[in-house]
Amino acid sequence: MTMARNRTMMKLLFSVGILFQGCDSDVKCRDDNGKEVDWYILYKLPNVNGYGLSYLYMDESTNGWKVSKEAINSDSGTLANTLKPLLDFYKRKTEGLGYMLYNDQPPDPYVAPASFGHSKGVVMLDKQTGVWLSHSTPKFPKYRSKDFWPHSGSVNAQTFMCVTYSYEEFKEIGLQLKYIHAYSYDSDIPGTFHNDLQCVAQRSCYPKKKPWFRKKMLTSLNGRKFYSFAKYKRFGDDLYSGLIVNYLKQNLYVKSWGKMRRPLSSNCSSSIPHHVYNVKKVKIPEMKPFSDTVDHSKWCVTHEDGWTCIADMNREESQMKRGGGAICTENRAVRRAFRSMVQSHEKCKLASPHSDAQDREL
Repeated sequence: MTMARNRTMMKLLFSVGILFQGCDSDVKCRDDNGKEVDWYILYKLPNVNGYGLSYLYMDESTNGWKVSKEAINSDSGTLANTLKPLLDFYKRKTEGLGYMLYNDQPPDPYVAPASFGHSKGVVMLDKQTGVWLSHSTPKFPKYRSKDFWPHSGSVNAQTFMCVTYSYEEFKEIGLQLKYIHAYSYDSDIPGTFHNDLQCVAQRSCYPKKKPWFRKKMLTSLNGRKFYSFAKYKRFGDDLYSGLIVNYLKQNLYVKSWGKMRRPLSSNCSSSIPHHVYNVKKVKIPEMKPFSDTVDHSKWCVTHEDGWTCIADMNREESQMKRGGGAICTENRAVRRAFRSMVQSHEKCKLASPHSDAQDREL
Protein backbone atom coordinates (compact mmCIF):
# COMPACT_ATOMS: atom_id res chain seq x y z
CA MET A 1 0.00 0.00 0.00
CA THR A 2 2.86 2.33 0.89
CA MET A 3 4.63 1.57 -2.39
CA ALA A 4 1.43 2.34 -4.31
CA ARG A 5 1.08 5.69 -2.52
CA ASN A 6 4.71 6.49 -3.27
CA ARG A 7 4.22 5.76 -6.97
CA THR A 8 1.11 7.97 -7.00
CA MET A 9 3.03 10.75 -5.25
CA MET A 10 5.91 10.46 -7.72
CA LYS A 11 3.51 10.74 -10.65
CA LEU A 12 1.92 13.80 -9.05
CA LEU A 13 5.27 15.47 -8.44
CA PHE A 14 6.37 14.70 -11.98
CA SER A 15 3.18 16.24 -13.38
CA VAL A 16 3.56 19.33 -11.21
CA GLY A 17 7.20 19.63 -12.19
CA ILE A 18 6.31 19.52 -15.86
CA LEU A 19 3.60 22.11 -15.24
CA PHE A 20 5.95 24.52 -13.51
CA GLN A 21 8.62 23.95 -16.12
CA GLY A 22 6.15 24.79 -18.88
CA CYS A 23 4.93 27.95 -17.19
CA ASP A 24 8.50 29.16 -16.89
CA SER A 25 9.35 28.59 -20.53
CA ASP A 26 12.53 30.30 -21.70
CA VAL A 27 11.71 29.94 -25.39
CA LYS A 28 10.57 33.45 -26.24
CA CYS A 29 11.75 36.41 -28.27
CA ARG A 30 14.00 38.59 -26.11
CA ASP A 31 15.41 42.10 -26.42
CA ASP A 32 18.90 43.46 -25.68
CA ASN A 33 18.21 43.27 -21.94
CA GLY A 34 17.01 39.68 -22.10
CA LYS A 35 13.44 40.80 -21.47
CA GLU A 36 10.64 38.72 -22.99
CA VAL A 37 8.88 40.46 -25.90
CA ASP A 38 5.95 39.35 -28.01
CA TRP A 39 7.74 40.24 -31.25
CA TYR A 40 10.62 42.28 -32.62
CA ILE A 41 12.14 43.33 -35.92
CA LEU A 42 15.86 43.99 -36.47
CA TYR A 43 17.45 45.82 -39.38
CA LYS A 44 21.17 45.08 -39.48
CA LEU A 45 22.97 47.89 -41.29
CA PRO A 46 25.36 47.40 -44.22
CA ASN A 47 29.09 47.74 -43.71
CA VAL A 48 29.17 51.40 -44.73
CA ASN A 49 31.33 53.72 -42.60
CA GLY A 50 31.86 50.92 -40.07
CA TYR A 51 28.19 50.14 -39.40
CA GLY A 52 28.42 46.46 -40.42
CA LEU A 53 27.58 45.03 -36.98
CA SER A 54 25.14 47.75 -35.93
CA TYR A 55 21.39 47.24 -36.01
CA LEU A 56 18.09 49.00 -35.56
CA TYR A 57 15.57 47.46 -33.18
CA MET A 58 11.80 47.70 -32.95
CA ASP A 59 9.12 46.05 -30.82
CA GLU A 60 5.68 47.00 -29.57
CA SER A 61 7.08 49.37 -26.95
CA THR A 62 9.44 51.42 -29.15
CA ASN A 63 6.91 52.98 -31.56
CA GLY A 64 9.46 52.70 -34.37
CA TRP A 65 13.19 52.18 -34.76
CA LYS A 66 15.79 52.67 -32.07
CA VAL A 67 19.52 52.12 -32.47
CA SER A 68 20.78 49.19 -30.43
CA LYS A 69 23.85 49.73 -28.25
CA GLU A 70 24.86 46.12 -28.91
CA ALA A 71 26.60 44.60 -31.93
CA ILE A 72 24.60 42.02 -33.87
CA ASN A 73 27.16 39.33 -32.93
CA SER A 74 27.29 40.29 -29.25
CA ASP A 75 26.67 37.54 -26.70
CA SER A 76 24.42 39.99 -24.83
CA GLY A 77 22.44 41.33 -27.79
CA THR A 78 18.94 40.53 -29.00
CA LEU A 79 19.89 37.54 -31.16
CA ALA A 80 22.08 35.92 -28.51
CA ASN A 81 19.39 36.39 -25.85
CA THR A 82 16.73 34.87 -28.10
CA LEU A 83 18.95 31.95 -29.15
CA LYS A 84 20.12 31.17 -25.61
CA PRO A 85 17.97 27.99 -25.22
CA LEU A 86 19.51 26.64 -28.43
CA LEU A 87 23.07 27.58 -27.44
CA ASP A 88 22.51 25.93 -24.05
CA PHE A 89 21.13 22.85 -25.82
CA TYR A 90 24.40 22.53 -27.74
CA LYS A 91 26.28 22.41 -24.43
CA ARG A 92 23.94 19.93 -22.80
CA LYS A 93 20.85 18.48 -24.44
CA THR A 94 17.76 19.89 -22.76
CA GLU A 95 14.73 17.64 -22.43
CA GLY A 96 11.59 19.02 -24.03
CA LEU A 97 13.26 21.50 -26.40
CA GLY A 98 12.78 21.22 -30.14
CA TYR A 99 14.47 23.28 -32.84
CA MET A 100 15.01 23.53 -36.59
CA LEU A 101 17.45 25.74 -38.47
CA TYR A 102 16.76 26.25 -42.17
CA ASN A 103 18.60 28.25 -44.80
CA ASP A 104 18.91 28.09 -48.60
CA GLN A 105 22.53 29.24 -48.06
CA PRO A 106 23.44 27.06 -45.06
CA PRO A 107 26.77 27.10 -43.21
CA ASP A 108 29.48 24.59 -44.04
CA PRO A 109 29.44 21.68 -44.62
CA TYR A 110 25.90 21.84 -46.03
CA VAL A 111 24.72 22.76 -49.52
CA ALA A 112 21.02 23.34 -50.23
CA PRO A 113 19.71 22.09 -53.60
CA ALA A 114 17.87 24.74 -55.63
CA SER A 115 14.74 22.57 -55.48
CA PHE A 116 14.23 23.75 -51.88
CA GLY A 117 12.74 27.10 -50.93
CA HIS A 118 14.58 30.40 -50.92
CA SER A 119 14.08 30.90 -47.19
CA LYS A 120 15.97 31.34 -43.95
CA GLY A 121 14.89 30.98 -40.36
CA VAL A 122 14.97 29.45 -36.89
CA VAL A 123 12.16 27.53 -35.20
CA MET A 124 12.65 26.83 -31.50
CA LEU A 125 9.99 25.61 -29.07
CA ASP A 126 8.98 23.58 -26.07
CA LYS A 127 5.49 22.30 -25.20
CA GLN A 128 4.47 25.75 -23.93
CA THR A 129 5.89 28.46 -26.18
CA GLY A 130 8.21 28.91 -29.12
CA VAL A 131 9.71 31.43 -31.51
CA TRP A 132 9.72 31.69 -35.28
CA LEU A 133 12.69 33.85 -36.24
CA SER A 134 12.59 34.62 -39.96
CA HIS A 135 15.63 36.36 -41.46
CA SER A 136 17.66 37.02 -44.62
CA THR A 137 21.24 36.18 -43.53
CA PRO A 138 23.23 33.46 -45.34
CA LYS A 139 25.01 30.91 -43.11
CA PHE A 140 23.12 32.07 -39.99
CA PRO A 141 23.23 30.67 -37.43
CA LYS A 142 26.55 28.86 -37.67
CA TYR A 143 26.43 25.10 -37.32
CA ARG A 144 26.41 24.04 -33.65
CA SER A 145 28.62 26.85 -32.44
CA LYS A 146 28.26 29.32 -29.56
CA ASP A 147 29.71 31.86 -32.03
CA PHE A 148 26.40 31.99 -33.91
CA TRP A 149 27.17 34.93 -36.22
CA PRO A 150 28.87 34.17 -39.60
CA HIS A 151 31.89 36.31 -40.51
CA SER A 152 30.32 37.08 -43.91
CA GLY A 153 27.23 38.51 -42.22
CA SER A 154 28.67 41.96 -41.57
CA VAL A 155 28.84 43.00 -45.24
CA ASN A 156 25.22 43.62 -46.26
CA ALA A 157 22.06 44.89 -44.60
CA GLN A 158 19.77 42.10 -43.30
CA THR A 159 16.39 41.84 -41.58
CA PHE A 160 15.17 39.61 -38.73
CA MET A 161 11.63 39.14 -37.44
CA CYS A 162 10.93 37.18 -34.28
CA VAL A 163 7.45 36.36 -32.99
CA THR A 164 6.61 34.39 -29.82
CA TYR A 165 3.79 31.87 -30.26
CA SER A 166 2.09 29.27 -28.14
CA TYR A 167 3.04 25.65 -28.83
CA GLU A 168 -0.24 24.99 -30.67
CA GLU A 169 0.48 27.60 -33.36
CA PHE A 170 3.48 25.57 -34.52
CA LYS A 171 1.20 23.04 -36.16
CA GLU A 172 0.24 25.81 -38.62
CA ILE A 173 3.82 27.08 -38.83
CA GLY A 174 4.91 23.58 -39.79
CA LEU A 175 2.39 23.60 -42.64
CA GLN A 176 3.63 27.00 -43.83
CA LEU A 177 7.22 25.72 -43.87
CA LYS A 178 6.02 22.67 -45.80
CA TYR A 179 4.77 24.96 -48.59
CA ILE A 180 7.94 27.04 -48.44
CA HIS A 181 9.84 23.71 -48.67
CA ALA A 182 12.47 24.98 -46.25
CA TYR A 183 15.91 23.37 -46.31
CA SER A 184 16.56 22.18 -42.75
CA TYR A 185 20.29 21.77 -42.06
CA ASP A 186 20.14 21.15 -38.30
CA SER A 187 17.23 20.02 -36.15
CA ASP A 188 16.06 18.05 -33.15
CA ILE A 189 12.28 17.80 -33.04
CA PRO A 190 11.00 15.37 -30.37
CA GLY A 191 8.69 12.64 -31.60
CA THR A 192 5.82 13.98 -29.50
CA PHE A 193 5.86 17.36 -31.31
CA HIS A 194 3.73 18.31 -34.33
CA ASN A 195 4.08 15.92 -37.27
CA ASP A 196 4.46 18.65 -39.89
CA LEU A 197 7.40 20.16 -38.03
CA GLN A 198 9.04 16.75 -37.86
CA CYS A 199 8.70 16.03 -41.56
CA VAL A 200 9.94 19.51 -42.58
CA ALA A 201 12.93 19.07 -40.27
CA GLN A 202 13.64 15.72 -41.96
CA ARG A 203 13.26 17.32 -45.45
CA SER A 204 10.70 14.65 -46.31
CA CYS A 205 7.46 16.55 -47.05
CA TYR A 206 6.12 19.06 -49.54
CA PRO A 207 2.70 19.89 -51.08
CA LYS A 208 1.28 17.25 -53.41
CA LYS A 209 -1.68 19.11 -54.92
CA LYS A 210 -3.14 22.54 -55.66
CA PRO A 211 -3.38 25.21 -54.48
CA TRP A 212 0.38 25.71 -54.52
CA PHE A 213 0.22 28.48 -51.91
CA ARG A 214 -1.12 28.93 -48.41
CA LYS A 215 -2.13 32.02 -46.41
CA LYS A 216 -2.64 31.69 -42.67
CA MET A 217 -3.33 34.07 -39.82
CA LEU A 218 -1.11 33.34 -36.82
CA THR A 219 -1.78 34.68 -33.33
CA SER A 220 1.18 35.61 -31.12
CA LEU A 221 1.37 34.70 -27.44
CA ASN A 222 0.00 38.15 -26.53
CA GLY A 223 -2.81 37.98 -29.09
CA ARG A 224 -1.31 40.01 -31.95
CA LYS A 225 -2.26 38.95 -35.49
CA PHE A 226 0.36 38.09 -38.10
CA TYR A 227 -0.30 36.81 -41.61
CA SER A 228 1.97 34.20 -43.13
CA PHE A 229 2.14 33.83 -46.92
CA ALA A 230 3.83 30.72 -48.31
CA LYS A 231 4.23 29.51 -51.88
CA TYR A 232 5.54 26.20 -53.19
CA LYS A 233 7.78 26.15 -56.27
CA ARG A 234 4.93 24.94 -58.50
CA PHE A 235 3.09 28.20 -57.84
CA GLY A 236 5.26 29.57 -60.65
CA ASP A 237 4.93 33.29 -59.97
CA ASP A 238 6.50 36.14 -58.02
CA LEU A 239 5.71 36.16 -54.29
CA TYR A 240 4.83 39.87 -54.30
CA SER A 241 3.01 40.55 -57.60
CA GLY A 242 1.59 37.02 -57.85
CA LEU A 243 0.39 36.54 -54.26
CA ILE A 244 0.82 39.22 -51.61
CA VAL A 245 -0.53 42.21 -53.56
CA ASN A 246 -3.74 40.27 -54.28
CA TYR A 247 -4.51 40.07 -50.56
CA LEU A 248 -3.16 43.36 -49.21
CA LYS A 249 -4.95 45.30 -52.00
CA GLN A 250 -2.55 48.24 -52.06
CA ASN A 251 0.47 49.29 -54.09
CA LEU A 252 3.62 47.70 -52.70
CA TYR A 253 7.20 48.90 -52.38
CA VAL A 254 9.44 45.83 -52.35
CA LYS A 255 13.03 45.76 -51.11
CA SER A 256 15.05 42.85 -52.48
CA TRP A 257 18.69 42.07 -53.27
CA GLY A 258 20.20 44.36 -55.91
CA LYS A 259 22.71 41.91 -57.39
CA MET A 260 20.37 39.41 -59.02
CA ARG A 261 21.06 37.82 -62.41
CA ARG A 262 17.57 38.27 -63.85
CA PRO A 263 15.66 40.78 -61.73
CA LEU A 264 11.97 41.42 -62.28
CA SER A 265 11.06 44.99 -63.15
CA SER A 266 8.56 47.08 -61.22
CA ASN A 267 5.13 45.82 -62.24
CA CYS A 268 2.29 48.19 -63.20
CA SER A 269 0.57 45.65 -65.42
CA SER A 270 -3.21 45.56 -65.64
CA SER A 271 -2.99 41.84 -64.84
CA ILE A 272 -2.50 42.62 -61.14
CA PRO A 273 -4.88 44.71 -58.98
CA HIS A 274 -2.22 47.12 -57.69
CA HIS A 275 1.32 48.08 -58.60
CA VAL A 276 4.55 46.56 -57.28
CA TYR A 277 7.59 48.85 -57.17
CA ASN A 278 11.21 47.86 -56.59
CA VAL A 279 12.93 49.91 -53.86
CA LYS A 280 16.34 51.08 -55.11
CA LYS A 281 17.67 53.17 -52.22
CA VAL A 282 17.05 53.00 -48.47
CA LYS A 283 17.50 55.93 -46.11
CA ILE A 284 18.12 55.65 -42.38
CA PRO A 285 18.43 58.58 -39.94
CA GLU A 286 22.03 59.83 -39.57
CA MET A 287 23.21 57.66 -42.49
CA LYS A 288 23.57 58.43 -46.16
CA PRO A 289 21.04 56.51 -48.29
CA PHE A 290 22.41 53.14 -49.39
CA SER A 291 21.59 51.17 -52.51
CA ASP A 292 19.98 47.76 -52.92
CA THR A 293 23.40 46.34 -53.90
CA VAL A 294 24.51 46.43 -50.25
CA ASP A 295 21.11 45.55 -48.80
CA HIS A 296 20.32 41.83 -48.74
CA SER A 297 17.10 42.28 -46.74
CA LYS A 298 13.72 41.33 -48.19
CA TRP A 299 10.61 43.25 -47.19
CA CYS A 300 7.66 45.12 -48.58
CA VAL A 301 5.47 47.94 -47.34
CA THR A 302 2.15 49.31 -48.57
CA HIS A 303 1.92 52.82 -49.99
CA GLU A 304 -0.82 53.92 -47.60
CA ASP A 305 -1.65 52.99 -44.01
CA GLY A 306 -1.60 49.28 -43.66
CA TRP A 307 0.94 46.55 -44.03
CA THR A 308 4.58 45.59 -43.69
CA CYS A 309 5.94 42.16 -44.59
CA ILE A 310 9.32 40.66 -43.71
CA ALA A 311 9.99 38.19 -46.49
CA ASP A 312 12.27 35.43 -47.76
CA MET A 313 12.34 36.10 -51.47
CA ASN A 314 13.74 38.45 -54.08
CA ARG A 315 11.93 39.65 -57.18
CA GLU A 316 13.90 37.52 -59.61
CA GLU A 317 12.91 35.21 -62.49
CA SER A 318 14.36 32.00 -61.09
CA GLN A 319 12.69 32.58 -57.71
CA MET A 320 9.28 32.47 -59.36
CA LYS A 321 9.91 28.72 -59.48
CA ARG A 322 11.08 28.34 -55.89
CA GLY A 323 9.30 28.19 -52.57
CA GLY A 324 9.34 31.07 -50.13
CA GLY A 325 7.17 33.29 -48.00
CA ALA A 326 6.56 36.40 -45.93
CA ILE A 327 5.19 37.32 -42.51
CA CYS A 328 3.02 40.43 -42.53
CA THR A 329 1.75 42.75 -39.81
CA GLU A 330 -0.88 45.48 -39.93
CA ASN A 331 0.93 47.61 -37.39
CA ARG A 332 0.95 51.35 -38.06
CA ALA A 333 4.24 52.06 -36.28
CA VAL A 334 6.00 49.28 -38.20
CA ARG A 335 4.55 50.42 -41.51
CA ARG A 336 5.52 54.04 -40.81
CA ALA A 337 9.11 53.01 -39.92
CA PHE A 338 9.58 51.02 -43.13
CA ARG A 339 7.73 53.44 -45.39
CA SER A 340 9.99 56.28 -44.24
CA MET A 341 13.02 54.26 -45.35
CA VAL A 342 12.01 54.22 -49.03
CA GLN A 343 14.34 56.82 -50.60
CA SER A 344 13.73 55.91 -54.24
CA HIS A 345 12.10 53.21 -56.36
CA GLU A 346 12.26 51.90 -59.89
CA LYS A 347 9.62 53.39 -62.18
CA CYS A 348 7.42 51.08 -64.19
CA LYS A 349 8.34 50.41 -67.80
CA LEU A 350 4.64 50.22 -68.57
CA ALA A 351 3.54 53.85 -68.33
CA SER A 352 0.16 54.74 -66.88
CA PRO A 353 -1.30 57.90 -65.28
CA HIS A 354 -1.58 56.06 -61.95
CA SER A 355 2.06 54.91 -61.92
CA ASP A 356 3.31 58.39 -62.92
CA ALA A 357 1.39 59.91 -60.02
CA GLN A 358 2.96 57.41 -57.63
CA ASP A 359 6.43 58.22 -58.93
CA ARG A 360 5.93 61.94 -58.33
CA GLU A 361 4.87 61.34 -54.73
CA LEU A 362 8.30 59.98 -53.95
